[in-house]
Amino acid sequence: MENEGKLLAGALVTLGLATAALVVLPYIQVRDIQPPEDLKPYTSAELRGRSVYVANGCMYCHSQQPRDRNFGPDAERGWGRASVPADYVYDRPHQLGSMRTGPDLFNIGVRQPSKDWQLGHLYQPRAYVPGSIMPSYPYLFEVKDSAETGDEVIRLPPGFGPPGKVVVALPEALDLVKYLQALKHDYPVLPAEPQVVAGPAP
Repeated sequence: MENEGKLLAGALVTLGLATAALVVLPYIQVRDIQPPEDLKPYTSAELRGRSVYVANGCMYCHSQQPRDRNFGPDAERGWGRASVPADYVYDRPHQLGSMRTGPDLFNIGVRQPSKDWQLGHLYQPRAYVPGSIMPSYPYLFEVKDSAETGDEVIRLPPGFGPPGKVVVALPEALDLVKYLQALKHDYPVLPAEPQVVAGPAP
C-alpha cells in the first residue's frame, strides 16, 4: 500500500507540473495581449465565411502560422513573416492548423487578393493549380442555364466550366472568399528600429 501511495503522489505531482507548464504559464503570458493597430475585427460576412471555413475542415490541410526563419523556410515560400500571438486576438477559436497538405493561408489575402481567382479555385482547384489534390466544392455553387440579376458568375479558364451553362457562387462561397481575403497580416508587429544618422567621418 505504501508504494501505491507514492505512485499516486508522483502521478499527481507530474500532472500538476504538466498543467502548470502547458496551461497556466502560457495563459499568463498571452492573457493581456492587445491587437496590433492595423489588425481589424472580422466583419459579419467574414465571420460567416470563417464558419464555412471551419465547417469544411479547411484547417486540416492548411495552417495559419508561418514559422520564424530559424525554424523553417516559410518566408522563402512567400507565406509572410512569422506569426505572433497578437495576430489571433479576434480568432475564437483559432485556426492554426497542424498539417500542411496545402500552403499556409496566414497571408492568402495578400498573396492572392483576386475574388475571381478564389471563387474559381474553390469550384475547380486544378483549373488554377495543375496537379492540386485539393477537393472541389461544387455545393458552394449553382450551375444555371443563364445568369439572373444579382448573380455572381465565376469566370473559369476555358474547358473547366459546364458547356453552355454558367456557374454562380452561392452566398456561402462569397462569404468564404471574403474571409480568405481578410487574412492579411502584412502589418508590422514590432516597433520600427531607430534610424542611426551617420555623422561626419572622423
